[in-house]
Amino acid sequence: MTTLFHRLSERPGLTILGVGIVGAAAVSLFATWLLLSSQAALAAEEVVMVAPDVIRWGFASAAVAAALSALAAGYAVAQVGSAAVGALTEKPELMGRVLVVVGLAEGIAIYGLIIAILILNRLG
Repeated sequence: MTTLFHRLSERPGLTILGVGIVGAAAVSLFATWLLLSSQAALAAEEVVMVAPDVIRWGFASAAVAAALSALAAGYAVAQVGSAAVGALTEKPELMGRVLVVVGLAEGIAIYGLIIAILILNRLG
């Protein structure tokens, strides 16, 4: 019986994809926590200047979330797309199903973009 580590070491693409998704999620959660814990996020009625460090980390986390999710989506589409082309050469009637699977892989980039927009929205 193989362990999860052995299965992932045999397929480095899955490892890269997993690290990209986990990294984007971690950066997004850290940025959300940082923005929520700042005084500007807690004092909605007062006009408070946001510290430059908070803005810097917010922009950096939005950029990292969008970049890592785009990289992960690109890799996922490359892997799924090549498998889809192979499947379509054998059974051309699978075209609709293949498009759905490729679209699901592309959804990773959309999720990262949504997280980046939410982070930038909290910056004000």
